[in-house]
Amino acid sequence: MAESQNIEYKESWRDEYLKWICGFANARGGCIYIGMGDDGKVVGIPNSKKLLEELPNKIRDTMGIIVDVNLLEKDGLSYIEIIIKPSTYPVSYRGEYHYRSGSTKQQLRGSALTEFLVRKTGYRWDAVPVDNVTVSDLDIESFDISTKKPFVLNV
Repeated sequence: MAESQNIEYKESWRDEYLKWICGFANARGGCIYIGMGDDGKVVGIPNSKKLLEELPNKIRDTMGIIVDVNLLEKDGLSYIEIIIKPSTYPVSYRGEYHYRSGSTKQQLRGSALTEFLVRKTGYRWDAVPVDNVTVSDLDIESFDISTKKPFVLNV
């Protein structure tokens, strides 16, 4: 199996891969295999049992999501499978939002981040409450204009 939209291979674990987990959760979900080369062949990892204990807690503590972490073996070599389900709400890693697109992980910024948050939360800009605004802050003329019937010119 080659890397794809939903599959990522890593030869060893580095905490920066938490960003990949965030990206999968914000997209369509996926699997990360630790202890596999880019070609999909198992290379094994020596600290697999330690990772099996540490990773679920690390992922929960940094992103607030629960993933399946499985210890697998092939040809006497241990490797880890992390299964990430798509999240229905936006998931951030240390205040950053990542997204899996194709076989890449992208950090969302600017209008891409705004569009992503609006899509995930269902809020539109005109439905978001603004703190510390009272009725006296509103402009009555704007309300009058918006409630008038539109002017239609018949020719």
